[in-house]
Amino acid sequence: MKNIPKMATCALALSVTMSLHASTNSLDGATIESSLSWYEQGEQSTEETLRLARKALSNSRRRAKNIILFVGDGMGVSTVTAARIYDGQLNGNPGEENRLFFETLPYQAMAKTYNTNQQTPDSAGTMTAMMTGMKSKAGVISVGQDMARGNCSNLSGNILTTALEHAEEIGMSTGIISTARLTHATPAATYAHVPERGYEDDRDASKYDDVSGCTDIASQLIDLKDRYGNGLEVALGGGRKNFIQRIEGADPENGGKGERLDGRDLTDEWLDGHPNSAYVWNQAQFDAIDTSNTDHLLGLFNMSHMEYEEDRAYDTGGEPSLSEMTGKAIEVLEKNRKGFFLQVESGRIDHAHHAGNAQRALMDTIEFANAVKKAYEMTDPKDTLIIVTADHSHVFTIAGYPTRGNPILGKVIGNDSAGSPKTNPQLAKDDMPYTTLGYTNGLGFADLAVGGDTRYGEPSAAGVRTDLTAIDTEDQGFHQEAMVPLGSETHSAEDVAIYASGPGASLFQSTVEQNVIFHVMNKAGRLSKRSGLTPIK
Repeated sequence: MKNIPKMATCALALSVTMSLHASTNSLDGATIESSLSWYEQGEQSTEETLRLARKALSNSRRRAKNIILFVGDGMGVSTVTAARIYDGQLNGNPGEENRLFFETLPYQAMAKTYNTNQQTPDSAGTMTAMMTGMKSKAGVISVGQDMARGNCSNLSGNILTTALEHAEEIGMSTGIISTARLTHATPAATYAHVPERGYEDDRDASKYDDVSGCTDIASQLIDLKDRYGNGLEVALGGGRKNFIQRIEGADPENGGKGERLDGRDLTDEWLDGHPNSAYVWNQAQFDAIDTSNTDHLLGLFNMSHMEYEEDRAYDTGGEPSLSEMTGKAIEVLEKNRKGFFLQVESGRIDHAHHAGNAQRALMDTIEFANAVKKAYEMTDPKDTLIIVTADHSHVFTIAGYPTRGNPILGKVIGNDSAGSPKTNPQLAKDDMPYTTLGYTNGLGFADLAVGGDTRYGEPSAAGVRTDLTAIDTEDQGFHQEAMVPLGSETHSAEDVAIYASGPGASLFQSTVEQNVIFHVMNKAGRLSKRSGLTPIK
């Protein structure tokens, strides 16, 4: 940094956007708090920021051998905050002082999430921005914003090259992981190109008038090897129905039908099309995989989305956790001396929020953080760029004035005039208690034996208050109240956070457009420079 003017050095230091970095005196459940301890913690954090600023230039110039993009679907700032507290409380601490692992990564920024045609975005348009470097419309998968949704007539000239395709073309290994269907919007945007996110298998063509010029998303996953490199090395998630035939007995788990009408069994095609390949659909098969002898691994663990982390133990065939899938994927991918690109999505954070079930959203966020930690520990931060972000947020709120350490899923219990915790929950103007967590819109209150998204199609209970006095709001089946009655809670338009470490991570500073995420990956990995592929074809 000897050639950088002092003022520039100071500006660089001040502009590094980061979370409070870990230190030996960080405030956690084992440290006694005092006014002085807060002062010392802040001083140490600032010194760490200055140290990182001095490293920033060398960090940005180093090439990333490996790139891992983690996407918490729907993981807005309020979700991160609530999950941080919930995780801390599950470990016996007040919770507010806790940090999820990805919050300890040294560089941070904020991303603007709007689509080119929507103020509040969807996952297809946002992931397209992250994977191609170009924003696009809601509902379209890695195609340009000039395309009409659901119309494939002008696909040529509107195909946007993805980071994964660049990586394949230069010989890197590639992988995708999702707790949603692998044909769902977020993972699909890494390898597929179609102006309708719902075109997941060939049977879906009957739902749309103008998709005949496109190939369904599941087929594009299998056929990637015919377009770029040797295709995906790892694909793990849900969505088995989109890969198998619509005949009785096609599903190995329950004997049911798949969705494909074209006579193709894409799981067989995966095995036939790749050397040293494997296909698994349950936990036992997954655990038995010898990664040293497996070069292409396909895992489809559910007919539709995988289970929520809360419910995973009850799945019929058994499902691996997100962190287990991440670890297994890295073991396969890291064998390539040219490096790898891996995208990991926690897809069901989003679904739990849509159902108004905060507990499952937070549990999946905590497991998402575990997966990031697993990846960080299995790779070298000197050659691996790790990016953790969200595609969009939700209308999920943390409100009231609960006392420190009040259960984040509980009813609000405030402090008295002396600043000490009260005994009983606060009452609203209607003389009923209320919860810290809530939703602006959605189906509203429910107290079910099993939570999650089993509520779709039920009458909305939003817009009215419920007496929660005798209700256990911390139970997994509790669904928070909502103000505006809708059939499903919606996304929100607020910015989302970016957390990063490794080569190129220091390029994340301030508030950026979401498509900048691609450009940081591209710059750090020298992807398009080495692949020679054009951004649009």
